[in-house]
Amino acid sequence: MTCPLCGRGGAGPYFDDRHRRYLECGGCRLVFVPPEYWPTSDREKARYDQHRNSPGDTGYRAFLQDAVLAVRPRVPPPANGLDFGSGPGPTLSVMLEEAGYAMALFDPYYAPDPSVLQRPYDFVTCTEVVEHLRAPAEVFPRLAALLRPAGWLVVMTRLLPARDDFPTWRYRRDDTHLCFYSESTFEHVARSLGCRLERAAPDVFALQVPSRRTASAEHGSISARRIPRP
Repeated sequence: MTCPLCGRGGAGPYFDDRHRRYLECGGCRLVFVPPEYWPTSDREKARYDQHRNSPGDTGYRAFLQDAVLAVRPRVPPPANGLDFGSGPGPTLSVMLEEAGYAMALFDPYYAPDPSVLQRPYDFVTCTEVVEHLRAPAEVFPRLAALLRPAGWLVVMTRLLPARDDFPTWRYRRDDTHLCFYSESTFEHVARSLGCRLERAAPDVFALQVPSRRTASAEHGSISARRIPRP
């Protein structure tokens, strides 16, 4: 089985239950669910529709605060940001707008505006999204290509627990969660993108693209139809 992040073959078994299998890449250490266990688009969206997060939810705001605190010291306002995979109740973008940032949204289900993927940003946020990716090897470089030189990609996701704790880990039981990351996995992502990596909080990583970019990277854009569903 080929790893969907680094492309290495020969991923081995990590855990099986009666619902689906989990494999581990021997290179980047990504733990992932094989395609035969992926939910359909309708089932995936139905699961997202159950989310009741909103800017008025103080608990959800508190949950996202680590992402806000990852952005502010690295990209002082005013600056332009994109919240990729904003979901049915965009909240992080509201919190960042309150802090003085101009925000754009993209979500393939709830904010499918391709025009926002055709312009550069000072930072991109991606909170509780990368665990849903079917093709992370395609998405990470395309998000990095949206950043201006020295821009930041801020990613929030729950990190893998100790292997003995994986069977009882609630996060894996969401059938829309397909990829699970460790710090080693993010180190691979940073190397592959040529980024500097900082751990901003226990479940938040900040990746800074180089201050000098090639012409193709500076003018890179992503086509909405080429982005796999988050």
